[in-house]
Amino acid sequence: MFNNVGTGDRLIRLLFASVLAYLGLFIYSGSVLGTALVAVAAVLTISAVLGFCMLYGLLKINTRQ
Repeated sequence: MFNNVGTGDRLIRLLFASVLAYLGLFIYSGSVLGTALVAVAAVLTISAVLGFCMLYGLLKINTRQ
């Protein structure tokens, strides 16, 4: 596994993940939408922390310099 997510991309993913997690945990808590939002936030957080995006790998995209 190699890193294909750059620093700016990581920050955007973490920011977006925090917004989705807030919406899922507090605004839509207890619903299917809330659970889905939290799941998407978890995937974004993991890809930001690891620096690897599977979709980027499939599409041969590399935002890391």
